[in-house]
Amino acid sequence: MAFQASHRFARISPRKARLVMNLIKGRDVDDALTVLRFNKQRSAVLISKVVRSAVANAGEKEANTNTLYVSRAYADPGPVVKRFQPKDRGKAYEIKKRTSHLVVELGERDKLGR
Repeated sequence: MAFQASHRFARISPRKARLVMNLIKGRDVDDALTVLRFNKQRSAVLISKVVRSAVANAGEKEANTNTLYVSRAYADPGPVVKRFQPKDRGKAYEIKKRTSHLVVELGERDKLGR
């Protein structure tokens, strides 16, 4: 059974979040949280909160939290907030403030470790 948690409209670009998401795919939950704790990227803090939320969701369903692993982790693009930066001679350059939807799904390993 899969346990899911998400953070929608996170103020980080999906490209930056995917770099950290790829680090934790397939890892045990404890190992994934350790990797996120020592990662220096800003998205690691946001993703670790999502992983902890998914573990809490699994605890609500009375699942064995010792056998959980990150089965899926992905960052989809959210809406883009567009702003303008004034430049010389009356020009204006567009600034795109990207958002993303961070989703983490946890699965349970069976007794054989699969």
